[in-house]
Amino acid sequence: MITLSWLLLIALVGGVLALIDGIWRVRARGSAIIGIIEIVVAALFVLSLFITGIPFGSLVLGIALLVVLVVALVTRGRLGMTLTIIALALIALWLVLEQGWLVIPGLN
Repeated sequence: MITLSWLLLIALVGGVLALIDGIWRVRARGSAIIGIIEIVVAALFVLSLFITGIPFGSLVLGIALLVVLVVALVTRGRLGMTLTIIALALIALWLVLEQGWLVIPGLN
């Protein structure tokens, strides 16, 4: 059974937004390779939140997704940056809260 928490919701929304951003990048011109990598990493990240058999943990996949989002932000092409920045902020917030570097009562 999965316990619904704020950390899970933050990670889930960030992962889904990164997945949508990757799909948009594949459909756009010029940044299809970054989009494919973003789709794979975001899908594995979202799956790792629910399934325990993923080879890498959600922490490693979260860091990899953060790196891919930064690369996608730098080489943005013709796409807007809003979705990438929101996904980047949510994944970074999830990483900070998951590691306990910032403690917010009631959130983690």
